[in-house]
Amino acid sequence: MDADRALVVFRGRRIRRTWFADEWWFSVVDVIEILADNSRPRKYWNDLKKKLREEGFESSEKIGQLKLASADGKEYRTDCANTKNLFRIIQSIPSKNAEPFKRWLAQVGYERVQEIQDPELAQKRMKELYREKGYSDDWIEKRVRGIAVRDELTDEWKKRGLESDLEYAILTAEISKATFGLTPSEYKKLKGLKSENLRDHMNDLELIFTMLGERVTTEITRSRDAKGLPECESAAKEGGQVAGSARKDAEVRIGKSIVSKDNFIMQPERKRKPLGEKKK
Repeated sequence: MDADRALVVFRGRRIRRTWFADEWWFSVVDVIEILADNSRPRKYWNDLKKKLREEGFESSEKIGQLKLASADGKEYRTDCANTKNLFRIIQSIPSKNAEPFKRWLAQVGYERVQEIQDPELAQKRMKELYREKGYSDDWIEKRVRGIAVRDELTDEWKKRGLESDLEYAILTAEISKATFGLTPSEYKKLKGLKSENLRDHMNDLELIFTMLGERVTTEITRSRDAKGLPECESAAKEGGQVAGSARKDAEVRIGKSIVSKDNFIMQPERKRKPLGEKKK
């Protein structure tokens, strides 16, 4: 089950959502009305908030008042929660309709404990998930290798005093800009993506040059013993430039751009071809 997709439609009824702070936020009262099967979802939610506060869940910190369209066509500020916090709310709803979500959460938690004990299980499950979505085995192997390259790079950054998501985002943007001429956010916009993972929508060559930029960055960072954001940022730019030069040379030789608008939108009704492969 894909968490965000599972929350869009449940039991044939739509749940309102809006894009905010780089993720989907869902109407809490819509979820409660369906799962609690309650004709007064707003009152139910007010009572539930008191219970959640007693359990240590501060709704004032985790719930956002965002504008959503109502039945009359107008937009009103509505209590919304992101996927993580909405699942926490669902756990506190005593209803048979909420049980499928609770069972899924329990299964996910169990699997994560197993993966901590045996990390190979995580990789096997990840490969199987990609296969179920229709990705080719060749693409999956590149994706898995790319994750390993990325992890090695971020581990290197940690050793050099960088830990915040913002610092990682800055460095990643530098590598991507030098490699493809686009930052990750610009690349996602080109591909028409929002919450989706950019790398899950890259074709083989895009993944390869992403790996090249990050792998070279790791080596430059080590060889120069870079420390702190400015030095690591310089290494990131140079690592990306190496990959960028290789990309441009490849484009001249193959006669087309490697940077692509193609994405991998889920269409369960048919198996998709690998990204970039033309339809026959």
